Amino acid sequence: MLPGDWFEHRRHDGERVGWIVPDGEGFRAVDVLGRPVTPEPVDWVAAEEALEDLGIGFLADRYLLRTPDGRERPVRISEVGTEGVTVVTDDFGGASAVGSGSERIDLPFPVPAALRRAPR
Repeated sequence: MLPGDWFEHRRHDGERVGWIVPDGEGFRAVDVLGRPVTPEPVDWVAAEEALEDLGIGFLADRYLLRTPDGRERPVRISEVGTEGVTVVTDDFGGASAVGSGSERIDLPFPVPAALRRAPR
């Protein structure tokens, strides 16, 4: 459940791109995965701009998920919500193939540090 002081921010087309969260005298931008976008508090307009600049295109990137045994598995984000984030395994780039049988893994929101963008 989201804290009551998180303010949802949406693009002009209505797509949620994150939240603006009070932090001391300023605000932090938080993306749809629940991760901070701005490294330090900024003013409201700067937080909005940071979310607008980030958008949601990063959700289409490949990610790596570190498993409890220390291995890293390639995954893609399948579903995003404040109740949790679902990723699917992307072994051999097959996550988007119909009938690929990719494993679904549910993660909490905000996503843990075990999920990170794969190097390009």
